[in-house]
Amino acid sequence: MSIVVFTDGACSGNPGPGGWAWAVAPDGTRRGSGGEASTTNQRMELTAVLEALRELGTVGVEVVSDSTYVVNCFRDGWWRNWRRNGWKNSQRKPVANVDLWEPLIDLVDGSDVQFRWVKGHSGDPMNDLVDALAVAEIPQR
Repeated sequence: MSIVVFTDGACSGNPGPGGWAWAVAPDGTRRGSGGEASTTNQRMELTAVLEALRELGTVGVEVVSDSTYVVNCFRDGWWRNWRRNGWKNSQRKPVANVDLWEPLIDLVDGSDVQFRWVKGHSGDPMNDLVDALAVAEIPQR
């Protein structure tokens, strides 16, 4: 992969005000971030990945995230069943955050984007950076 991007989302309460961020390794100087007044942690995790891929494109990109929700979806192909089942999950309930999943999956489907999980709060400098950027974007109540 030619671009390695770390992503993270954060929320103060769940739901509550939240922030998202992405940064390109190895130094994090290329980055983006934002926040929402009322959201969930999962939505912020998804927004971080979506915004990173919108900015960076999908050629030769490895997304590194501490969100198993995001990584497992692509690693295990959950999204294929969601689409096939009319955006219902394995319990036949509506998939949460479809408004974010659909554009994200459209970007990733057919691309060479790869996903890798990193343990959060484990001392990885880039994961720590995007966590700090996301937390800094949380709007004050």
